[in-house]
Formats: sequence, C-alpha cells, structure tokens
Amino acid sequence: MNLIIEQGNTSTKVGIYNKGQLEVSLTYNVFDLSVVTSLLETYSPTNGILSTVTGISDDVILFLKEKLPAFILLNEHVSLPITIGYETPETLGKDRLAAAVGANYLQPGKDILVIDAGTAITYEVIEASGLYLGGNISPGMTTRFRALHEFTKKLPLVNEKEEVPLIGVNTRSAIQAGVVHGIIFEMDGYIDKLKAKYPDLLVFLTGGHSFYFERRLKNCIFADINLVLMGLNRILEYNVEN
Repeated sequence: MNLIIEQGNTSTKVGIYNKGQLEVSLTYNVFDLSVVTSLLETYSPTNGILSTVTGISDDVILFLKEKLPAFILLNEHVSLPITIGYETPETLGKDRLAAAVGANYLQPGKDILVIDAGTAITYEVIEASGLYLGGNISPGMTTRFRALHEFTKKLPLVNEKEEVPLIGVNTRSAIQAGVVHGIIFEMDGYIDKLKAKYPDLLVFLTGGHSFYFERRLKNCIFADINLVLMGLNRILEYNVEN
C-alpha cells in the first residue's frame, strides 16, 4: 500500500495506491501531523512519497521517515523513470515533474504534451524517447481573474461561468470571456504548434480546471485529474523496485 502526498499551492491531495490502482483520493486545506497520523492509522501504508511546491513541516517529514519502511521526499536527487533535459532541475516544480512521469507511464514511447490547469497553467513536453524537454508556465484562470481585480481600480472580481460568450456585453462578461477564451486559444495554440513538430503528439490535461477546459478545446485530449498522483506513485514504485 502506497501513501502519495501532493502538496500544491492551495491544497494537499492524498492518494492511497494498491498494486498500481488508486483506491482512495482525499483533499485537505490544512495538512499537518495530525492528518498524517490519521492516514497511517487508517490505511497502514508501507511506502510513501511526498511532493511539495510550498514546503512542509519538518515534523511531518521526520514522522513519515520514522513510520514508513520506504519514504521519499521528492527532490532533484531522486531517481526517475524518465530522463531530464531541464537546465535547472533543482528549480523544476515537483508537480510538473510528476505529471510528466505519469503521462509517460500511461503512454510510453509517445511524444506527449501535459497541460496542468491549476493556480498556474503549466505545459510539459516529453519526447517518445522518455526525454523531458521542459515546458512553460503561465497564470491560471483564477489567478487571471484575481490579477485583473487586484491590479486595477475598477474591475470587479469575477469567477468562471459555464456559458461564456465569445464577446462580452458588459464588464463582468468581458472579463470572463477574455480570460476563458484567452486560455483556450493559448492551449490550442501550443497544441497546434507542437503538433507541427510532433505529428502524433498526445495531449494530457490535468489540474483543478481540467474538466472545465476539456470540452472547450478543439484538439483531442486525455483528461486525468489524478495524473500528478499517478506520476508520484510511479516514481515511488520505481525507487522501491530499484
């Protein structure tokens, strides 16, 4: 039984994997020693991996190292089942790395673009050889809405709507249309550009807003909200096996 912990910018996702299958998925707004203690008592995992983009209490890390026979704190020194071509692996977001590993695990031997639509929108390119080339980072949907509100004097704070017009007819719909369609054009633009180089490119979409954009993109994609958890589980099993 594997305990997979992914601490993001706004919340922490936890997965319990058994023989490669995700059996339990949980999300926490506050993740501390009491939560970890409860997880270990409830599920009795034998292996664990923790990925964080914000940093976590030393008490939590020490507790996991003490209680789990095999525990990995994901950093640039951990062995990976893919090759890293990124110039500064020490600055590479662990969620970006795990998403790349997860996509490569699901579709080995394929050229892949992973789009993670969360607080930031990240784009990761993995070649069929298993080489992670790198990727791009841009503001996520909620981040764009907040930026327009916080860095101007009069624009209101709005949220996404299910139906968004192509052209706004008032200030609120203008912001919604500008942000949502801007992201759609951005995503489709990256996909089209990369398909010119990789004709058989496969595209994975993950992150909190993945399903919002899945049906809005013109390109065919695979949507998997648990791609990062899957990648972390693959990294853990790869290290346990080796």
